[in-house]
Amino acid sequence: MLPNRNSLLLFTLLFCLSVSLAAQERDQSLWYNKPAEKWTDALPIGNGRLGAMVFGGVANDQIQFNEETLWTGKPREYNRKGASKYLPEIRKLLFEGKQKEAETLAQAQFMGLQSEAGDRDAWIKEISAGKGIAGNPASANYDDRLWKTIKVPSYEGWERVGLDNLDGAVWFRTTFSVPKDWAGKDLVLDLNKIFDQDFTYVNGSLLGQTAGTDARKYTIPAKLIKVGNNTIAIQVLNFYNRGGIGGYKDVTKKIGIYPIGSNIETGVSLVKQWKYKIQNAAPPEIPHYQASYQPFGDLNLRFNHGKAAITNYRRSLDLTTATAKTSYSVNNVQYQRTYFASQPDQAVVIHLSANRKASVSFDAALSSVHQHSVVKVLDKHTISLSVQVKDGALRGESRLTAVVKNGLVKTINNQISIQKADEVTLYLTTGTNFISANDVSGNPATAITKAINSIKGKAYSQIEQDHIREYQQYYNTFKVDFGRSENEKLTTDERLQQFATANDPGFAALYMQYGRYLLISSSRPGTQPANLQGIWNDLLAPPWDSKYTTNINMEMNYWPAEVLNLSALNEPLFKKIEGLAKAGTVTAKEYYNAKGWVLHHNTDIWNGTSPINASDHGIWVTGGGWLSQHLWEHYLFTQDQEFLKKEAYPLMKQAALFFEDFLVKDPKTGWLISTPSNSPENGGMVAGPTMDHQIIRSLFKNCLAAAQVLKADESFQRSLVDKINQIAPNQIGKYGQLQEWLEDKDDTASKHRHVSHLWGVYPGNDITWNKDAKMMNAAKQSLLYRGDEATGWSLAWKINFWARFKDGDHAMKLIKMLMKPAGTGAGSYVNLFDAHPPFQIDGNFGGAAGIAEMIVQSHQGYIDILPALPTAIPNGNIMGLKARGGFEVDLIWNNGKLTSLQIKSKVGGKCRVKYQLKEIEIETKAGENYKLNGDLK
Repeated sequence: MLPNRNSLLLFTLLFCLSVSLAAQERDQSLWYNKPAEKWTDALPIGNGRLGAMVFGGVANDQIQFNEETLWTGKPREYNRKGASKYLPEIRKLLFEGKQKEAETLAQAQFMGLQSEAGDRDAWIKEISAGKGIAGNPASANYDDRLWKTIKVPSYEGWERVGLDNLDGAVWFRTTFSVPKDWAGKDLVLDLNKIFDQDFTYVNGSLLGQTAGTDARKYTIPAKLIKVGNNTIAIQVLNFYNRGGIGGYKDVTKKIGIYPIGSNIETGVSLVKQWKYKIQNAAPPEIPHYQASYQPFGDLNLRFNHGKAAITNYRRSLDLTTATAKTSYSVNNVQYQRTYFASQPDQAVVIHLSANRKASVSFDAALSSVHQHSVVKVLDKHTISLSVQVKDGALRGESRLTAVVKNGLVKTINNQISIQKADEVTLYLTTGTNFISANDVSGNPATAITKAINSIKGKAYSQIEQDHIREYQQYYNTFKVDFGRSENEKLTTDERLQQFATANDPGFAALYMQYGRYLLISSSRPGTQPANLQGIWNDLLAPPWDSKYTTNINMEMNYWPAEVLNLSALNEPLFKKIEGLAKAGTVTAKEYYNAKGWVLHHNTDIWNGTSPINASDHGIWVTGGGWLSQHLWEHYLFTQDQEFLKKEAYPLMKQAALFFEDFLVKDPKTGWLISTPSNSPENGGMVAGPTMDHQIIRSLFKNCLAAAQVLKADESFQRSLVDKINQIAPNQIGKYGQLQEWLEDKDDTASKHRHVSHLWGVYPGNDITWNKDAKMMNAAKQSLLYRGDEATGWSLAWKINFWARFKDGDHAMKLIKMLMKPAGTGAGSYVNLFDAHPPFQIDGNFGGAAGIAEMIVQSHQGYIDILPALPTAIPNGNIMGLKARGGFEVDLIWNNGKLTSLQIKSKVGGKCRVKYQLKEIEIETKAGENYKLNGDLK
């Protein structure tokens, strides 16, 4: 009997699917034909707890590494006791339209507590008295012949020109020559910026001193100057982060000296090498609202290949196995290094080999940017690195162990030296004394000992196989193919360069898988959640402290988790929410005299929940509400009632109880509104930002639905229904836009990066096409006014908006903007890290989620197939995309049309599916698959 037409079609589609997916598996690598030159060129590996950046150098290979719990700070009180007594007055001022007065009062009385400050005045007094340096360096005749030299100016700080990670007091000295025609004239000494404070002398006399960011432009009286050689001495005091003589950010503008009434073009340039001497490297601790994520150390591998030519160089990151590789040839010997971060064995593993025996020779050294760090030799195969965070409670230890096949091993100058080995495996293990946000009594060696015991007796091949097996349980749940292109033959940096103008949809598929790779690598069950840079950071003072910004960035990190089939990786986020809820309960009471828990716009490893930084943006109250959305979404995707009952609903309910107490009646409209708060980082402190109301309304509705599922809390349900109907609604303003605030005061010329009032479009579902098309169009108008140009994470958010607006081509335009080479603006770095700029990982996660949102949506009660498919991705297939309701979706499309669809039901129940104008409903059974064609038949 011959197979019927439908059977042949199904066979053909399945064959094409298997061939296509096999092809896309060959295109799941980032690769380059040269080593990394800077940190954002290097390739990231991680196991959720340990992260490393692999540079892949030939003569010197740097592996910069992190441990997720190494932060500044310590357990302490973050909350200002009794702040709630100022709440009525702040609200009153806002209702009266006195925003600035409200912000001033809040800044003084309503912000969180900073960490304890050191005694700056006493330190400056000691430094000014000459402690730490011999003689008087301000003197014109001071002997500075043994001083070192440094480039001046250094707008990015002295850290970038040789004084790495230094805070403290440093003297700078140089000379300048005065021509005869300047005799008797007052001169200008133009230094522009100095970080943070200076005492500036000419020929031993104090010209002036300045603290802060003001430009330094001092007058030198004629009486201090002599024709010929003159001396400048500057004592620079730097308390935190960037230090030194900064000069002008515009490097074409020179610092220097010139007569009053003239300019630097006719004067003497001071852009040159100056002499310097460190007087003191231990300034007093400065206060911080929250802590900073810290780098741990560096492993440097040094190879001596002489002057022989290097050929066949390649470095790569294979997303399918989470392994990075560096390979090259020297003198007909092929060398290879393989790097991965093993979760089963809790180590960064580096395997070095060659195709000729006795060819692997190198020195391995550990170091750290922390001032308080020590390297020791433990035995001829092992060295250790100990670090202590400055002005903090945390310390860490790392050990490097070399397992060598043949060859010679010894330790020299605290380094492991290996000569003529056949192959070598390095195991980098790390631990800190962090136990929890309230407990730092741990022993850093505990994690190390556990890892070493795990590794002991295992062959490298087994460790690598165990690593791959554990990793692939997450990675292999999802496959994507958008078709082939000629650009796959290009290196990743070349491919990135051409993506905006090339026909290369496969690069977008690679970007999706890279986002999944980064989430798996920075957020495993049992670890901390991914922070602003995931788990990777090389700076003691990283951008925005590399912490958790909860007015979008922390949440965006987890947008791909459900839809891209990585639900288990939410566990660190959910555990973090538990800790924040506990801390936020105290904050809710102290600041708002309210039940439940609250979270403002930032947190750190110590679970700070109080307002920080400045009152015009730091007092934003809906972080807990937004995080609660992730709890509910996990239930919607998984239908896990046990999770809902034991974890999600209790946290959601407590967040809702806070808002029940917090909401107040607006005297003008009678609506319940959120105040004080702000529309994140835009427009200052206000009463009634639209975003807050969307989040609170959604939280109340989600709690109501959860309580109904669990058949719980009838009185609480009634209270929620009553409140939901009173919350200020979304409003359309005079420009046809969705209003960002309670009042119709939107600026249509504003291009602000936050588009907070569109939260109800995405990630929320407060505004949908089905519920209110008119409001959806108003939201779309708001986004049109805001424009396309944005920072990296903002571009990612806008991709999701345009997907929800069902405009795939506009979304694709933004994908190409997100995936363009980063320069001075947003885009992607060479290693495809998102550029805010600088690096923020949320753009990677938000972008990956946005591409998925173009393919399948499920937030309106049905599975919407190809709702925003761009013309640039005419063909594709996906396996393992998740949809709300407990469904998994596989689909194939050709020439922009759906050809095959398979729905896998995890828990059973009704499944509504919509494709274009077609819609069906299936009564599904748990564990069953339902196969449909392009007509949903």
